[in-house]
Amino acid sequence: MKTVIVIPARYASSRYPGKPLVTLDQGDGTRKSLIQMTWEAAQGIEGVAGVYVATDDDRIAEASRAFGAEVVMTSDTCRNGTERVAEAVRGMDIDVAVNLQGDAPLTPPWFLTALIDAMKDGVQMATPVLKCDPQTYANFMEDRRAGRVGGTTAVFDHARDALYFSKEVIPYLPEAEKARPPVYHHVGVYAYTPAALAAYGGWSEGPLERLEGLEQLRFLENGHKVRCVEVEAQGRVFWELNNPEDVPRIEAVLRGER
Repeated sequence: MKTVIVIPARYASSRYPGKPLVTLDQGDGTRKSLIQMTWEAAQGIEGVAGVYVATDDDRIAEASRAFGAEVVMTSDTCRNGTERVAEAVRGMDIDVAVNLQGDAPLTPPWFLTALIDAMKDGVQMATPVLKCDPQTYANFMEDRRAGRVGGTTAVFDHARDALYFSKEVIPYLPEAEKARPPVYHHVGVYAYTPAALAAYGGWSEGPLERLEGLEQLRFLENGHKVRCVEVEAQGRVFWELNNPEDVPRIEAVLRGER
């Protein structure tokens, strides 16, 4: 199964402009950009035919080539990462494209391996979910109380096909459940077949996708299944860089503070 990893990156983020080029303290006195950290994480995935940075921005392209990445330039009309991946892989002879978003440098390699393995069962699209520990749940709730849009949560059926994704914390939890929250953090990584990507490009943005700002909802709004692949943290802390306030959270992890 020929698989490539594509890291879509845009400069003009509404919540955090220039986010891919933000540098983080690595805990050893050095700093690396978010896009470089994500690209290096992708290098640890075995059996992948290629890793590409897909962008429409010359600054990101130049920085990526400087640390050795292969860059695919895409149009500035791509509205989200899935559209950018679809454009980047068009014409490639592949079986699976993995979208590793450039704001998740803490993504462990086994998250991607589990996702790729799930695609071997004939799944058209899949994405990882991670059961929240109390600290991650507290981070979600802190963001919501502060009015910040942080991570995304997911709910799914018995077959582990997604029912919904939201930037709200779902499901609702009574107080007694908060010590061991049955909430699943959606990990911003996707795997698709070329056919699924081609179908996505033919659909217009739906109202749920527009309201939530979540590209994967376009699949659900068009009756397309999204398989949720549960992954284990194995002692690692996972958090995306969604807002400037997330920088110290991630740097604390890199310094080994938690």
